Amino acid sequence: MSKVFLMKKATQLIHAGRGKEWTGSAVNPPVVRASTIVFDTMAELKHATAHRGDRVPYYGRRGTATHFALQDAICDLEGSTGCALFPCGAAAINAALLSFLKQGDHLLMVDTAYEPTRAICDKLLAGLGIETTYYDPLIGTGISALIKANTKVIFLESPGSLTMELQDIPAISAVAKAHHIVLMLDNTWGTPVLLDAYGLGVDVCIQSATKYIVGHSDAMLGIATANEKYWPQLREYSYLMGYCASADDAYLASRGLRTLKVRLAQHQTNAFTIAKWLQQRPEVETVRHPALPENPGHQIFQRDFHGSNGLFSFVLKQGDAKAVAAFIEGMQHFKMGFSWGGYESLIIPNLSIQKLRTASPWPYSGPLIRLHIGLEDTEDLIADLAAAFERFHQAL
Repeated sequence: MSKVFLMKKATQLIHAGRGKEWTGSAVNPPVVRASTIVFDTMAELKHATAHRGDRVPYYGRRGTATHFALQDAICDLEGSTGCALFPCGAAAINAALLSFLKQGDHLLMVDTAYEPTRAICDKLLAGLGIETTYYDPLIGTGISALIKANTKVIFLESPGSLTMELQDIPAISAVAKAHHIVLMLDNTWGTPVLLDAYGLGVDVCIQSATKYIVGHSDAMLGIATANEKYWPQLREYSYLMGYCASADDAYLASRGLRTLKVRLAQHQTNAFTIAKWLQQRPEVETVRHPALPENPGHQIFQRDFHGSNGLFSFVLKQGDAKAVAAFIEGMQHFKMGFSWGGYESLIIPNLSIQKLRTASPWPYSGPLIRLHIGLEDTEDLIADLAAAFERFHQAL
């Protein structure tokens, strides 16, 4: 690992993945698109074959200098041993799980997981003979009671990307290590800037780089990294599954890293302003934001995180589908759409959270609305939400 890891995070983000071996004489690593890598001598071919998993040009699916630059940067930022790239975040989750699970194994999955993650468990893994048990995100060391002789992986997502509960990663890590279980974390919300996953005891860290790392809603990319113990298996199994990512998307992710900390700081400021405003609205039952004291696991946020971002949710006291549609439709600045992490503000409703959970009760009956607060002026965003509440009242 380079000396970049010793720098302050803001400086690290500027320098990571910009070694001369990747950039040459340019400031940024160039986009190298290739399927076939050609060699001049048998010695070169043998060297590439022997080191094909070590960021040496071998075959396009293993990566080019553009991919290697991003992988190098992510490892420096996280403190991980190796980094695999995927066409999207869901692919990274899928590959990580299938790298360490086989027929007859048991998986412990957090009940508040990203909806596509749950679908992977309930459909793909179940079809392969892999059992999934969902657990309460606030379980902490109590997770030990759910471990079976065939439990191979514990999967975390903290905070949950809809309902924002935070998990006690060090406590669960201690249990996982005592039972020789692989501990995985979806760290898309935290990123390497806000959460030190490996410092808290995670073995495999996954991110949808589509979101904050790319940061401009114009590329799809997934990342999975691992510590020294588990990297060889993650690397080879991911390759055997045929996963790869385009050089263009890897370039966009590397470019996004340079402004990641600055963007996150502004997302945080804007989102907290909106969250506090929503708390004062009489229509709002609760605001789910990790930085708010009443959020489940807030003390964990204070202990483990270095800040927040633009993603949070709020729950309305009442409202049917018609009223929620009136609220969502007609926004001037908030756009209705999935994903998050770009520069723009987004809004999406959910009227049936309990259907997405089986191990932890949802205490509210009103509709949930998730916001991603972008980089717009908060006065404009508040005016947009105020108008939405007016439409909401008219539709009730």
